[in-house]
Amino acid sequence: MSNKTLSMNQLVPDFTAESTIKPFNLSDYKGRNLVIYFYPKDNTPGCTTESIGFRDAYPAFQAANTAVAGISRDSLKSHENFSKKLDLPFPLISDPEEALCNQFDVMKVKKRYGKLSRGIERSTFLVNAKGELVQEWRNVKVAGHVEEVLQAAQELSKE
Repeated sequence: MSNKTLSMNQLVPDFTAESTIKPFNLSDYKGRNLVIYFYPKDNTPGCTTESIGFRDAYPAFQAANTAVAGISRDSLKSHENFSKKLDLPFPLISDPEEALCNQFDVMKVKKRYGKLSRGIERSTFLVNAKGELVQEWRNVKVAGHVEEVLQAAQELSKE
């Protein structure tokens, strides 16, 4: 396992991963901004709310030359069901091996109901049209988050 995590204003290394729409290749998004949001689990309240937020704001992200992709450790089948249920217009990437989770350093030890467990810390990353990581939000609270990311994407599209 590589300990190489991403740094701000650095190129995000190209990657290919299974997704609900087709194999996801980061290089396919060159020339557009990209929001990548990591979330803990399909069909849980916070993750559902966050995904619906990105879905509802999707036309505004597109108008800002920005694509959106969600990532969790769930299986592709789980993602397909979740995506269909919520009518998501963007891909959900399955990362059961945690390769992308580790690259973006979102795996954390969390305490829930007094028990420690490893899981994804809700995090969002904004990659510019050149493929550089330009903004990150970690330990995200869902309320107001999508609007904040959209504002950053809109600012970026003006540059």
